[in-house]
Amino acid sequence: MTRLILATRNAGKITELRSILADAGLPHDLVGADAYPDVPDVRETGVTFAENALLKAHALARATGHPAIADDSGLCVDVLGGAPGIFSARWAGKHGDDRANLQLLLAQLGDIADEHRGAHFACAAALALPDGTERVVEGQLRGVLRRAPVGTNGFGYDPLLQPEGETRTCAELTAAEKNAISHRGKAFRALVPVIRELLG
Repeated sequence: MTRLILATRNAGKITELRSILADAGLPHDLVGADAYPDVPDVRETGVTFAENALLKAHALARATGHPAIADDSGLCVDVLGGAPGIFSARWAGKHGDDRANLQLLLAQLGDIADEHRGAHFACAAALALPDGTERVVEGQLRGVLRRAPVGTNGFGYDPLLQPEGETRTCAELTAAEKNAISHRGKAFRALVPVIRELLG
């Protein structure tokens, strides 16, 4: 069984990818970066989601000698020209402060009419092999931004984005409902044939 390393220490992301790969019938042993505590986190110096995903995947593949999967994702708001984009997790300054990020974004969009509050979640998922082989796929989830956070599931900007065709925000969906339509779910499912092609 081939070991696949997921370039994250986020338990939720590891569970999500395990579920997608299991549903696809892939037999690989999936572990998170926390299984390799001596491997340092990678600085995300890329200017696109794809570049950041590749940086993380290559670094982990080189450090562990195993194929590695990494993703980078964020929220892209139409009226902000695609921002926060790659800066989504640190939009308010401190990385990972979801509440501050939500509050800043809501303040910035305060005067924007409902019909102009379109946005999408974007995700780039990368597979890198120790020999330098790489592949990147992408997924999106379009929707509109609510005027206040709603829901307690998920993380990040999930309480603000209401997917197209939905009356609920991403944070009101069950994990299974979200995985079926999410940007990350789409990207990781698109990665499945690539994993099959390169790893069998």
